Amino acid sequence: MTITVGPLETVLRAARDRGRRLLVPYVTGGLAPDWTQTVAAMAAAGADAIEIGIPFSDPAMDGPVIQEASTRALARGTTPAGVVAELAGLDVGVPLIAMTYYNLVFRAGHRRFAEMLRRGGMTAAIVPDLPLEESGPWEGDAAEAGIETVLLAAPVTPDERLVRLVEHSHGFVYCVGVMGVTGERTTLSDTASVLARRLKQVTDKPVLIGFGISTPDQARQACETADGVIVASTLMRRYLDGESPEAIGARVAELRAALDAG
Repeated sequence: MTITVGPLETVLRAARDRGRRLLVPYVTGGLAPDWTQTVAAMAAAGADAIEIGIPFSDPAMDGPVIQEASTRALARGTTPAGVVAELAGLDVGVPLIAMTYYNLVFRAGHRRFAEMLRRGGMTAAIVPDLPLEESGPWEGDAAEAGIETVLLAAPVTPDERLVRLVEHSHGFVYCVGVMGVTGERTTLSDTASVLARRLKQVTDKPVLIGFGISTPDQARQACETADGVIVASTLMRRYLDGESPEAIGARVAELRAALDAG
């Protein structure tokens, strides 16, 4: 199976090669009536790409904040098709990445789900509960629909498996900073930097650290070894607390400023 470099990886590589530290914030699709305004605010604040969570009733990899966001979105009647419909025609100028669970992909069918994402303007997908050894069929069907598959590397991933994983990850490689679920943390774990270094030794693809990036200083620190960061829970907690799209955009701008300052 031959998969060419897609638009997400092209954009992130080009930004990285210019010396830019990459920033990918997250928003739960359908969380509130103004969620697409939040996507736009994130892009305007300097995001290099935006991760869109497609709510699922049993988000095993997500901590309490993202779980609550998914629960609220589902209570509003949010569906994968509804998320895609609201994104269709929304041009924010940066790539959009779907994040969801394999149950939804399987129920819809690989090709149908990937084509649905593409209709919503998405360029990539993260399916965290789909293991490397079983990802081939989805990876191929997604690629044919123009969707890049981003895989996750964990601190306990052995070296040999890490090599295979980065070969099959497209767009970027998701460096899981800590074992466990997503969530805010007071410090950046040493395991994040160790894993980022290991990944950089075996791939030239962009390496982004997620899970636990909560402050601008943590984001800056993570980028001492990685190419960028994914920031989710700290933003969604504020959104759940009632902050406006503009206020969330201001939080993203703070992260952007910290990364740019080095």
